[in-house]
Amino acid sequence: MLSQKARYALRAMIELAREDGQVTAGELSIRADAPRKFLEAILLALAREGLVVSRRGKFGGYMLGRSATAISFAEVIRLVDGPLALAPCVSRTAFRRCEDCRDLASCALREALLKARDATALVLEGYSLADAAAGEGAELLGG
Repeated sequence: MLSQKARYALRAMIELAREDGQVTAGELSIRADAPRKFLEAILLALAREGLVVSRRGKFGGYMLGRSATAISFAEVIRLVDGPLALAPCVSRTAFRRCEDCRDLASCALREALLKARDATALVLEGYSLADAAAGEGAELLGG
């Protein structure tokens, strides 16, 4: 599951992708429906990685550090939540053996988890902030 922190990060990044200029932290917290202090901590982490640029002062604010087409959902999620994989033994970015694993080669779970990781990564790496900013929403399920 996507953490609330990642949801706030993605919503804020999409709002920045919709803007030509800077957006203040206060305005961004309203648009992203995120608590301001929590969002500022998220933005600080995103700025350390170059995904956003911040300017201090009276005319300060935040803007994307790169083009919205060059920032994928996967990149933001990995930065905020960590690996996309459901288990560490199938992660490309943070591989480690599961604590209760007897044998990686004969694990009955890994094949499905590898396929899930690959499918998830394919979609999220191929979906940019620009795609989200231009989108009209998604199909409603289960209503």
